[in-house]
Amino acid sequence: MKIRTYSSEGIILARKNYSEADRILTCFSKSYGKISLLAKGIRKLKSKKRGHLEVFSHIKFSASRGHGMDIITEVETINTFSKIRTNLNKISLAYYFCEVITKITREDEIHNNVFNLLTVFLCRLENETKLKKLRHEFLYELLKELGYWPENKKLIDADMVLEEVVERQINSFRVGKKILQ
Repeated sequence: MKIRTYSSEGIILARKNYSEADRILTCFSKSYGKISLLAKGIRKLKSKKRGHLEVFSHIKFSASRGHGMDIITEVETINTFSKIRTNLNKISLAYYFCEVITKITREDEIHNNVFNLLTVFLCRLENETKLKKLRHEFLYELLKELGYWPENKKLIDADMVLEEVVERQINSFRVGKKILQ
C-alpha cells in the first residue's frame, strides 16, 4: 500500500493553467524525481501558495496522492533565486535549465544528483557573468551524470548531443543561444 502523503524538496520546472483556479506543476523533487502536481486554487488572488510556486523556485512541499494526480497541500519557499529574476539573460538561462531537465528525465525516476546539480547551477547563475560557459558546463555535467556522455571525453557541441538524446528540439534553446552570443 502506498503512503497517502509525502514531503520533499523540489524545484518547479514548469507550470500550466488547469481549470478556472488550478495549475499543474512539473516539479523535480529530491526524493521522487520529476513529478506532476496539482496546485488547487493557486490562481485565486488570495491563495497563500501563489508566491511560492513560481518556475525555478526551490521549495519544500507536502503532497497527498490523488486518484489521477498528486495534490500539493503545503509549500514553503527555500530559495526564489531573486537575483536571477532581475536579469533577462539569466531568466532565459534558468528556463533553459528547467526545460532541459524536463525533457531529458522521466516521471518518477529518482535522480538525486541531478536535483543537486540543478540547485548548484541555479545558485551559480545568480552571481555568474559568463553565462555561455555556465550553460555549457551545465549540459556537460548533466549529460555525464545521466550516462549520455563519457567521463573524461571533451564535449564540443553539447546542443547537438542533447537534441539527439531527447530526440526533439529544445524550445528555449533558440532564445538562449541568441541572448548568450
